[in-house]
Amino acid sequence: MSTPFKIIDLFAGPGGLDMAAKALGIPVVTGIEWDEDACATRQAAGLPTVPGDVRKYKPAQFQGANVLVGGPPCQTFTVAGNGEGRAALDQVFEFAKRYAAVQPGQHDEEFEAIRRDLKQLSDERTGLVLEPLRWALEALIDGRPYQAIVLEQVPAVLPVWEAFGEILKSKGYAVAKPGILHTEEFGVPQTRRRAILIARWAGDGAQLKGDPELPTPSHRRYHKGTERHAGDSCRLPWVTMQEALGRGDSFEVVSNYGTGGDPKARGRRRYNEPSATVTGKASRNKLVWGEQPLGTFCLTELGALQTFPRDYPWRRHNGDDVHAPGARSVIGQQIGNAVPPRLGMHVLASALNICREELEAAVKLHYDY
Repeated sequence: MSTPFKIIDLFAGPGGLDMAAKALGIPVVTGIEWDEDACATRQAAGLPTVPGDVRKYKPAQFQGANVLVGGPPCQTFTVAGNGEGRAALDQVFEFAKRYAAVQPGQHDEEFEAIRRDLKQLSDERTGLVLEPLRWALEALIDGRPYQAIVLEQVPAVLPVWEAFGEILKSKGYAVAKPGILHTEEFGVPQTRRRAILIARWAGDGAQLKGDPELPTPSHRRYHKGTERHAGDSCRLPWVTMQEALGRGDSFEVVSNYGTGGDPKARGRRRYNEPSATVTGKASRNKLVWGEQPLGTFCLTELGALQTFPRDYPWRRHNGDDVHAPGARSVIGQQIGNAVPPRLGMHVLASALNICREELEAAVKLHYDY
């Protein structure tokens, strides 16, 4: 499919959103990523990559891109209920207001002043979540507003996306109400919740018409103990681990961590259910059936539960692949941190007005479930 859009991916990771774009026929100008291992995976997969810190770059250096996507790391406030997390959120809101107040003509000095102040935070990582907003506002000041902006992160970041949405509206963007998507509702064989922001430029030179919306689910939501064929008949059943992995055996996945330190409270999912969230520690999960231990998922299986191709070339920075001794924890972390490409396809299609028929055709081309 032909498209006028080209993507730049901030905090690009091993390539989840880039693979989604590729599946939809949308070119990726580059992905900026500072983790050496993720860069090695991207490069092995043939994805254009700039190794480095997004804070050191500007939109003007990538003028071929007119769509901004990203999932900035948000470790400092992902547990928003504790005092430290709440303080980090408050800091982000204050800096977001400062970015929004920057005026053309003096923006270089003002942006630099904000950067200096961000370095004084107790945890410098707190400021990383502001980078997509800086990029969006800087591109707007340069007279080249991004035609679409897509941001994703864990649910705790939803208040940040809501604040960014209000700022973008005030600058001429149409913004879908940020919300939480459940990945199993988009054909991902895994229950995972992501906070999503979608914005479209609505001013002069806008190439996308109409207000954006979050994507409509294609599959039913998973509920423990509910049959997968129960519920909305207009939606497909959620996808099981067995389907996605092409395994014919019965197994139960036992999570690597317990609730409140109680091993008996560890989460369990069976082969005929979606996986629980694939985290960076999922490589430690055990497979059992009854009293019989069945080992663990291999890394390619964990990648497949994230909807990456089974032959995706996961790498460490030294060139080690999934079979190398010592690669399991490093590559497992990459897999757990990634955006599921199948979810990304739905989100990008919604952001860029790709019709349902084209989206479904692309999904069928890349997935047999």
